[in-house]
Amino acid sequence: MQQDTRAFILGLPKAELHLHLEGTLEPELMFELAARNDLTLPYDSVEHARAAYEFSDLQSFLDLYYAGCSVLVTEQDFYDLTWEYLTRAASENIRHVEPCFDPQTHTERDVPFGTVIAGILRALEDGQQRYGITYRLIMSFLRDMSPESAARTLERARRYGHRITGVGLDSAELGHPPDDFAEVFAAARAAGYRVVAHAGEEGPPAYITGALDILGAERIDHGVRCLEDQMLTARLAMDRVPLTVCPLSNVRLKVVPDMASHPLRAMMDAGLLVTINSDDPAYFGGYLTENYVAAADALGLSHSELVTLAAASFQASFLDEGTRQDRIAEVEAYGSARGVR
Repeated sequence: MQQDTRAFILGLPKAELHLHLEGTLEPELMFELAARNDLTLPYDSVEHARAAYEFSDLQSFLDLYYAGCSVLVTEQDFYDLTWEYLTRAASENIRHVEPCFDPQTHTERDVPFGTVIAGILRALEDGQQRYGITYRLIMSFLRDMSPESAARTLERARRYGHRITGVGLDSAELGHPPDDFAEVFAAARAAGYRVVAHAGEEGPPAYITGALDILGAERIDHGVRCLEDQMLTARLAMDRVPLTVCPLSNVRLKVVPDMASHPLRAMMDAGLLVTINSDDPAYFGGYLTENYVAAADALGLSHSELVTLAAASFQASFLDEGTRQDRIAEVEAYGSARGVR
């Protein structure tokens, strides 16, 4: 990767739409929070913990991910987790974020919903004030837990109104089709929440169709398997359904064998509205800029294509239309100032 392309990406105004806050827990912070909360980790050192960040598939990653979440106990813990991400985001010229969080991961450990949301929202509001990073917060339901648990989580969220912008569906995809959550997503839509859903990562293209038709998803997280179904691909392109693609995650979780095999360019060539994101960057070897760099390097993306991807990240966001267009104009001005046609 040429240094000028890395610098170009770093300065490019960007939005991140597929980011799990719990997935930004770096080993250093994990040890700090464990000490603060008088907890014992199954690792001797930060280096030992980092060495454990190797996975064979999505489920083996999730096992470690949930273990790491055990150190998140107090409101300040959730604030510190979110704040560390926002500080890094500011350094990468990320202008808007739509992170998701998994309340069931914490309420199942008897951490109150209010503790989780208070720390996250306080950090997001401080980040907007200090760094100018706007945000929309997504609350995800765990698809490997029951629909009844999701419904209880939705009820807890209602008292916070639309400080929570949308709901999503994540965790282990195989064996947990969208159909299982039709009722809770209908209730969420009726309450005015925006809807996203993980689909077509490990699960088949039919899960993408189900997320659209059954859950009412406006945006698909991952969606890389859509290309296996020509009719679905044509539908996604025609309807301009955004797909939040996470290249380094897909490699680390063996969705694709290597970055050179990633379908991102093919998805762009098919006319799909794709964005680049980092998913769970502490575990997958790179935050947003590194995902752009890895994709550009392996797939030969031009500066013009990188501008297109950054503009798409704002187009696919839940920002109001005026702000969305302002951000897209900033992306285009950045490219024009650097000779991108």
